[in-house]
Amino acid sequence: MKKQKGFSLIELLIVVAIILIIAAIAIPNLMRSKMAANESSAVGSLRTINTAEVTYSTNYPTIGFTPNLSDLGGASASGCASAAASNGACLIDTTLSSGTKSGYSFAIGGTSGTPSVTYTSSAQPVVPGQSGQRYFCSDQSGVIQYNLTAACSGNGSGTPL
Repeated sequence: MKKQKGFSLIELLIVVAIILIIAAIAIPNLMRSKMAANESSAVGSLRTINTAEVTYSTNYPTIGFTPNLSDLGGASASGCASAAASNGACLIDTTLSSGTKSGYSFAIGGTSGTPSVTYTSSAQPVVPGQSGQRYFCSDQSGVIQYNLTAACSGNGSGTPL
């Protein structure tokens, strides 16, 4: 009898089935890891915004805190090299100042008085359940809070981290 070389169809199907089972176990864990990384990035970005707001209010005391995220950023890296201004303070990177970073959208709100003595910053997942689970917020106190179901607005509306 002639000896066959290679694998039989059954052996190949068993290997494919094992690979599919391993993938079915690994993919949900990968998604959870990505959401956790996005949430960590969002918290770090809110800390950056808090620091930038304090620096902004120190540099521009007649304005106080800014209610515009774009005011904390700059037009581009080369625009920051020349001179910072109140409408482009070059305190945060252009990706964050555009309002979206790592699966989260960022926004700032403030009071209309001059100088503005309060602000709120928020981060919410672009696609809840896929890019992140929790909503984050902060205010002039610097305490970062989260909410599981809806956007929080600072001032004690969420659970502190």
